[in-house]
Amino acid sequence: MSPPARRPSPLLLALGGYAVTRVLGLAVLAVAAAATGKDGFHRLSGRWDSVWYVRIAEHGYGYQVTLPNGDVHSDLAFFPLLPVLERGLSAVLPLDAAGAGLLVSWTASLAAAWGVFRCGEHVVSARAGVVLAVLWGVYPTAFVQSMAYTETLFTALAAWSLYAVLRGRWILAGLLCALAGLTRPTAAALIAALAVTAAVTLVRDRRLPWRTLAGVLLAPLGWLGYVAYVGVRESSVTAYFDVQAAWGNSIDGGVALARFIASQPWPAALGLCAALALLGWLVVLCVRQGQPLPLLVYTVGVVVVSLVGAAYFGSRPRLMMPAFGLLLPPAAALARLRTGPAAAALAALALASAAYGAFTLLGSGPP
Repeated sequence: MSPPARRPSPLLLALGGYAVTRVLGLAVLAVAAAATGKDGFHRLSGRWDSVWYVRIAEHGYGYQVTLPNGDVHSDLAFFPLLPVLERGLSAVLPLDAAGAGLLVSWTASLAAAWGVFRCGEHVVSARAGVVLAVLWGVYPTAFVQSMAYTETLFTALAAWSLYAVLRGRWILAGLLCALAGLTRPTAAALIAALAVTAAVTLVRDRRLPWRTLAGVLLAPLGWLGYVAYVGVRESSVTAYFDVQAAWGNSIDGGVALARFIASQPWPAALGLCAALALLGWLVVLCVRQGQPLPLLVYTVGVVVVSLVGAAYFGSRPRLMMPAFGLLLPPAAALARLRTGPAAAALAALALASAAYGAFTLLGSGPP
């Protein structure tokens, strides 16, 4: 009698399932690009923000462009970790900076899926962790995970930092958070997650272990370091925020978002309001699910940062993508289903996400 076949490990299922979503997205993009006569691969590494990162990798900071309306866009708006990695890899591998950016993004996407799986496994179950990793891969703007953007690198650092906190490894969490702070301004949400968790620990236990304190002190160094660098370079304490404001990314408390919705035809405005209501419902579900404090604070923080800025509306779903905690309630629900229905639901979402990604990437505007 032959021994029963060994089932794949949950981690292998999570990474394999996630990789399938990304391969599917690239395949649909390739077919759509061939049908329309466009260069799909170029859209992944040679347009929009990717161009700015490549320019920093090749020439350092110092480039800016003046728009017809007089606005000045400076490359100081972009954090340095991705271009540093692009520069380093292109120096030792037969790749240009753009190709190195894709290598970083694709490698980081697997590291992110791994970290997302571990967080889901820790909070709910291994099965929920698998579904969570795949759900993150079928997020509506998941096509950005295949681009030379910072979302995958940041999510990988954030997920593993949060997992380190959940396991009580505060110094590692702080170091990863510091690196996240060199990647995206959204690291402010991760810094807050560590600080709030430590503060609650101090109030609850009336003591703060030195490792926890060290992790909290390490956490903001990357973010603060880059903001300080821009300030010294431009001889202004508020220089970084001035640069962001010139890009239209100032904090306005959601005024720009409200104005955009109000400017739309009523069917579109209702649809956007419904999407915001769904987002709010997901946040409520995260609270009711009893997610650990660091994950909850991080998730809510990313959502808030994405909504209160005056950024281009089309970028907001992308800015929210690192908030993988939003997907944990639906992941837990899908994990309770039998394998067949759950796999069918994920496959349908993967196809929809891939189609939307191809449509967006082959369009005219940035994601």
